[in-house]
Amino acid sequence: MSQLISWIEQYGLYAVFINVLLETIGLPVPAYPMLIVAGALIAQGNYNMPQLLLCAMSAALMADLLWYFAGARYGSRVLRILCRVSLSPDSCVRQTETIFSRWGSRSLVFAKFIPGFATVATALSGILRIPLAGFIFFDLLGVALWSGIAAGLGFAFRDAIGDVIDVLERLGRGGVVFLLSLFALYVLAKWWQRRRFHQSLRMARISVADLRDLLDAGIAPRILDVRSLDSQRRDGRIPGATTLQKIDGSNLALVDELRGSAEVVVYCACPNEASAALIARQLMQHGVKRVRPLNGGIEAWIAAGFDVER
Repeated sequence: MSQLISWIEQYGLYAVFINVLLETIGLPVPAYPMLIVAGALIAQGNYNMPQLLLCAMSAALMADLLWYFAGARYGSRVLRILCRVSLSPDSCVRQTETIFSRWGSRSLVFAKFIPGFATVATALSGILRIPLAGFIFFDLLGVALWSGIAAGLGFAFRDAIGDVIDVLERLGRGGVVFLLSLFALYVLAKWWQRRRFHQSLRMARISVADLRDLLDAGIAPRILDVRSLDSQRRDGRIPGATTLQKIDGSNLALVDELRGSAEVVVYCACPNEASAALIARQLMQHGVKRVRPLNGGIEAWIAAGFDVER
């Protein structure tokens, strides 16, 4: 354990850079504890606060630019990759679109404080072609705020953090085992949260071919588009679809109307049809009998060559 503490003291900025880079890419390696410890070690004089912030900002911007350019080049496919890498539930895509629709690139200022939001927001910035200069400005402002608060907390409570480090150092290998166990529990908790979320999405789907057959046969089901309005404007929507982003007091009349429908199809653009499945379950709880998410969402519909309305 003493060697680990010595390594952090000597190479603290390198450790911060790698840790922030990996978390910003989307891996489950939280950087906040490292930033807090690094802030506490500033008092030892190995580095100062501006150097620490510059290190964290450089690492985060490098990873964020990677996802920005990936989003600009590959579009919505990048979101599916992100949700495979990240342990956050897939609903983060729809939540990010909702926040982004309201705040635009300014949402990057507080993105790092919202689990599952930051990485998706950077990719979405590229997909929506947010100007690069504006993206960099707001992204750096957000990273400075995020890392500055952590480093400031570490510096302000350096005595208490120093006591914790002393205890871990005295524990020797036991301290290392303790830290590794905490990390393992964190990853396990995130994995379990994701697993439970996926289990909640299990229900019968309808394929785009079957939906097309219903429409061609004149058996038109009620089709609900639960994506953000920006997504609908960007990619179009299935002809005849009605927008339903959430169920609340403002649209209970529509829910009452859906109770009399023989078939309701819900679609989105989220990985695993997450948003569509969540809305479908809520409709079932409100008494709608037959509701099915569209397998593959709007992307599968477009890939099959079917028309969209704009």
